[in-house]
Amino acid sequence: MLFTMQGIHKSFGANDVLNDVSFSLEQGEIRALLGENGAGKSTLMNILGGVLKPDRGEIIMNGRPVAFHTPSDSMNAGIAFIHQELNLVNDLSIYENLFISRELKKGGFLDHRSMIQRTREVLERMQVDVDPRALVRTLDASYKQIIEIARALLMNATTIIMDEPTTSLTDVEIERVFGIMRTLKSHGVGIVFISHKLREVLAVCDTYTVLRDGVVVRDGLVSETDELSLARYMVGHDVRTERLNAGAAVGDEVLRVERMSMPPAFRDISFSLRAGEILGVTGLLGDGRSELFRAVFGCKSGWTGDVYLYGKKTRLTSAAAAYKAGLGYVPRDRKENGIIKDMSILENGSIVTIGELCKPLIDHRRERRLMQEQIDGLSIKVADMDEGIGSLSGGNQQKVVLAKWLEAHPRILIFDNPTQGVDVGAKEDIYDIILRLASEGVAICVLSSEPREVIRLCHRVLVMYHGHIQGELSGDDMTEAGIMAYATGGLRRGAE
Repeated sequence: MLFTMQGIHKSFGANDVLNDVSFSLEQGEIRALLGENGAGKSTLMNILGGVLKPDRGEIIMNGRPVAFHTPSDSMNAGIAFIHQELNLVNDLSIYENLFISRELKKGGFLDHRSMIQRTREVLERMQVDVDPRALVRTLDASYKQIIEIARALLMNATTIIMDEPTTSLTDVEIERVFGIMRTLKSHGVGIVFISHKLREVLAVCDTYTVLRDGVVVRDGLVSETDELSLARYMVGHDVRTERLNAGAAVGDEVLRVERMSMPPAFRDISFSLRAGEILGVTGLLGDGRSELFRAVFGCKSGWTGDVYLYGKKTRLTSAAAAYKAGLGYVPRDRKENGIIKDMSILENGSIVTIGELCKPLIDHRRERRLMQEQIDGLSIKVADMDEGIGSLSGGNQQKVVLAKWLEAHPRILIFDNPTQGVDVGAKEDIYDIILRLASEGVAICVLSSEPREVIRLCHRVLVMYHGHIQGELSGDDMTEAGIMAYATGGLRRGAE
């Protein structure tokens, strides 16, 4: 047994985050830690990582209780935490990143030869063929994840906690990381795998633990469960799997794009969008869809082609112009582009429409009233809207990002990976919001890397491949197999 956490309690003020939680990990075990945002997963792992102290309970290692007062204590005990936001310096080499703050020296000088050799040995243990002297910025996202794992092994980690490690990876890159995880497992390393992607849990994990409202509600073998059961354990009720947009009506055309190009990101793009329609746009990572819609929204320049809004030829040159034209954009990277971390929930929720609240000073009473309406309408779990946005779970942060655009009453709303990094329950909430907006006549574009998401949610889907639209599917033709055939270049529009 690598460790056992027994009877862990943790509260923040009157909020009980963990209540009598027990959690353990064996050598060579990959255990999934599952739960909705706010279930207590991060708090539990932060206790194991020495970031937080439990109110009650203990951690047992090698048959005796241990106390981690700092992250260094946890690291010295062989526990490494790989966070979703990678902590690498792009302009340094692999070996320099591995030895940051722990450089080897010889005769008062940096011992580059020894550091390169030690790095090579760790990479060979992981069966990774990459030059230790390569700059990190030359690596794709999966290899950056692998370098983080290598750094953990260099610190003699026997337990690795991986928090949403595949969020920004392609299918090929995900399988590469899974291969490394399986190699580490064969060497006796234990891995805690935190993910909302239940298919990945079934593919790579041996066991699972589900937290709900700070309590362990299920433990078991992955081989004895399935995706729907795991989702049910997480949210406490059955999760819908049916198509969500059946029979929905659409109106007049509100957006048309003709021959839009901006090589190498995208080229020769043409499509239209109608009021009340939910249009899906999918493909593999790097297919150009985000760049395309950022250009439509006015956040990219240098493109050619024509854009028509409500039948009139238009060229938006800024987000402010897009806002005035009735467009909204919920970006894919919530933490980098969707929220302002140093602002409150209220300030984040009203930032788009703040100009309309100035008379000439900000009408704070109206600002609060409008934000409360969004909190109620979107079921955002907020104790105090004056708290920092970072106090919310990922799903609730995403709802605040959506709230700021709903305040603007857009006619066209673009969602770029709207459910990235949110739990099963929050996904369903966001789907319901999108469906309600479409029923009210808002035209919706959903850019998503998940084929099942666009199949369930959208009227039709455009599939992109290497910067162009490879195919279009609708109705019963919208299948995962069909989408992947286009997304990998196996089929071409008009050639099926």
